[in-house]
Amino acid sequence: MAQNTASKTALTASTSLSGHAAAVSAADDKRYGTSPAGRRIPSLSGRQKAAIMVRLLLSEGADLKLNNLPENIQTALTEQLGDMRLVDRDTMSSVVTEFVETLEQVGLSFPGGIEGALKALDGRLSPGAALKLQKIARTRDGADPWNRILAADAETLLDVLEPESAEVAAVVVSKLPVARAAELLGKMPGERARRVAYAVALTEGIAPAMVDRIGSSIALELDGRPPRAFAISPAARVGAILNSAAAPVRQALLDGLSEKDEGFADVVRKNIFTFAHIHERLGTRDVPKVLREVEQGELITALAAALPLPDTDEGRTAEFLLANMSQRMAATLRDEVEARGRVKMKEAESAMANVVAALRDLADSGEITLLTDDDDED
Repeated sequence: MAQNTASKTALTASTSLSGHAAAVSAADDKRYGTSPAGRRIPSLSGRQKAAIMVRLLLSEGADLKLNNLPENIQTALTEQLGDMRLVDRDTMSSVVTEFVETLEQVGLSFPGGIEGALKALDGRLSPGAALKLQKIARTRDGADPWNRILAADAETLLDVLEPESAEVAAVVVSKLPVARAAELLGKMPGERARRVAYAVALTEGIAPAMVDRIGSSIALELDGRPPRAFAISPAARVGAILNSAAAPVRQALLDGLSEKDEGFADVVRKNIFTFAHIHERLGTRDVPKVLREVEQGELITALAAALPLPDTDEGRTAEFLLANMSQRMAATLRDEVEARGRVKMKEAESAMANVVAALRDLADSGEITLLTDDDDED
């Protein structure tokens, strides 16, 4: 009974153990005296207490994130677990009670080190201040350079890896999450991507120390790059501006950009998203989500402007939206569109822009995912 009670109490605090194990392992020795049964409880070091808590929680199936602790603490706990044998119930209960009492006295907890503080303040610091703090964190013992690399966007990593060998790029690709690694390879030129992919097969015997050195070198390169004044690329910014421009103005500006720089104009076109693109980029299952965010009067106006133009992309989008909602709602909207009659161009553009704005808000929040040219719906 005492063991079950102690285990349940310990499990209540299991999510906090990783954050407090360092403090427990460094605690002063404490002599408990005798148990209620009269048995003498031996004195334990802070490391022994931490080992008891870890063993107890693991036996109860708790998912301990010990890898978040400094490596020297992980090593000390593991060595202590290997040295210990049996612990009686009274000693275990006393350790659990002290641990829980310690947690109950905690008012606030702070992220460990500058890296933890940077994560807590993500998006709230200026780029210059964040860069300086990242450099400071990189010079301190125990700082993981791969955190800096994982935070970099694909375009920045491509630039940094361009002069590096395929073997170095393969190490970076191997450390990235699968989706990000695929994105990075997909943005590389074909031959470069093939050489890097093959080099991944050669990383099996690479020493961890070499991986750390590569990570430190790449992180140093990232730190040496000046911070961006704008969060998104120039082509994306121009595309976002043209999204809100009237169609004739948008086309005239694109024609002008093509005359100046055809390559830049092509990238801008890929970043433009208007009502006409919806039927190509929106998944059929996401249509109801988007329509719920659009005021019905605006939707009727957009459909009334697009349906009379069946051979245009606007018309195809209107039919696409109606085809992927309930038949009853589609029939109702068609009746409303017919009653609405002809729509002025200014009203049509405003209504279509509102539909696109609702769609982009959902995409930016991650509730829907827009299709790319290489995607096929199931």
